Amino acid sequence: MKNTFVLLFGLALLAVSLPAQAAELDPKAVVYQLPDQIKWSPVSPAGNQQAVLFGDPAKPGLYGVLTKWTAGNHFSKPHFHPNDRFITVVSGTWWVGSGPNWDPANSSVAMPAGSFVTHFGKQVHWDGAKDTDAVLLIVGEGPATSTPFVAASEMK
Repeated sequence: MKNTFVLLFGLALLAVSLPAQAAELDPKAVVYQLPDQIKWSPVSPAGNQQAVLFGDPAKPGLYGVLTKWTAGNHFSKPHFHPNDRFITVVSGTWWVGSGPNWDPANSSVAMPAGSFVTHFGKQVHWDGAKDTDAVLLIVGEGPATSTPFVAASEMK
């Protein structure tokens, strides 16, 4: 009896001292990327960078991208996209403006983390970041081209 107790006690100690095994997920059911595994593009001259999460924004079909606008008054100029885009502000504050008159200092509206924004297709808007980075999750139907707005008076 004493030997059985010693054996069971030893097995219990061994079980407690072994490192816990991480659960394994079935890749046919779930795939994931941890933050350090997400591949971001280099920061563009406009002050943003992207990471494609799924799909291909350049091709027809559903896509999802993370876009980071870096702090420092980085803004896009007035432009539009062919299709609706659905945007969730993941972190930071994103600043949004609409129409052809580009005036980030006076005509943009703050969208704090947790905000949800729809950019309707073929409607002119502009956006960016002021004093903090802003990370966005953008989901839309490709191709996700961006067409600069050009006023009729500028087309001469």
